[in-house]
Amino acid sequence: MLTPGRHLVLGNIACAEGALRAGCRFFAGYPITPANEIAQYMSQELPRVGGYYVQMEDELASMAAVIGASWAGAKAMTATSGPGFSLMQENISYAYMTETPCVVVDVQRSGPSTGQATMPSQQDVYQARYGAHGDYEAVALTPWSVQEMFDLTVRAFNLAERLRMPVLLLADGMIGHMSESLIVPEEVEVVDRRRPTGPECTPFDTDDPSLIPEMPLFGEGYELLVTGSAHRPSGRRDYTPIYMERKLWRIREKVLRAEPEIRDVVEYELGDAEVAVLSYGASARPSFGAVRRARGRSLRVGMLRLRALWPFPEEVVSRLAEGVEEIVVVEMNMGKIIREVERAVCGRCRVSLVSRVGGVLPTLGEVYEAIGRAVR
Repeated sequence: MLTPGRHLVLGNIACAEGALRAGCRFFAGYPITPANEIAQYMSQELPRVGGYYVQMEDELASMAAVIGASWAGAKAMTATSGPGFSLMQENISYAYMTETPCVVVDVQRSGPSTGQATMPSQQDVYQARYGAHGDYEAVALTPWSVQEMFDLTVRAFNLAERLRMPVLLLADGMIGHMSESLIVPEEVEVVDRRRPTGPECTPFDTDDPSLIPEMPLFGEGYELLVTGSAHRPSGRRDYTPIYMERKLWRIREKVLRAEPEIRDVVEYELGDAEVAVLSYGASARPSFGAVRRARGRSLRVGMLRLRALWPFPEEVVSRLAEGVEEIVVVEMNMGKIIREVERAVCGRCRVSLVSRVGGVLPTLGEVYEAIGRAVR
């Protein structure tokens, strides 16, 4: 592990460092570009801190191993990219149903299919939200720098433990393979899952207002059944509609109740803005440059950057729409988050898109031109 202080590292290494400092002690994965450095670094460092690294036969098995390790008591993670993320979806759905805390890092590359294996994208936005089958709420964080690869990985683990669910770090190949300054702090905040406090435990229900049950572990003597099928609060399989309805309501509602805590946006110069640029991840970097250039030329423009993509901060965007004439959405796909923005805005201001695909970022100049069109 890196010593506390300033280092020049890849974003993927910063992600692995954040995981280790958040308490991750198990990693299972399968090689895939552009996420490989995370697995490589974890394979070197986990044994040094008493952890375990396993390279599995494929991504399906990797996600299964992560879930098993979590129920054995380890903070566990995997890292992949688009095609591997697709293969993991069945077991990610199982993790939602069984309320298994774990972290899945998706260093996005250009798709569909094999696509451009070494080129970045932001095309997995809806896969992160809707890729698993069934009804659930997703939590996905999206970093725009090497420092945030570290910081948001720590936060992903803490949210996974706090909410007892899988949490996604939706990075991209550009941030993952970018070398920048990383400041490793002396300490980070570490959150642990709620554990049973007595001899009895109801692993899949609770009277707590948070709706997050205590989590027993295998081998501790509790009667513990963990099934992806419909089940009673005890874990016993039961297809009675009322049990399934209550289960789905609770695993969604626990996230919706926590949305104000999960919500993470960065505002820049929005106080007097007539035009707002909304972006996230790598696309937010040229967007920020374009906004600064526009402000320097006395254009009343500001920026809203999303660091938590899901749950989508609908309330924040809705409020933003009341004060600006246009929101310019910038993303590295053919238009995904813009749909969420349009839904939140509901016609109260104009919405436009600056997007690029093919493994390249929208440029500062393209965003600046879009700002100019919006101001006129």
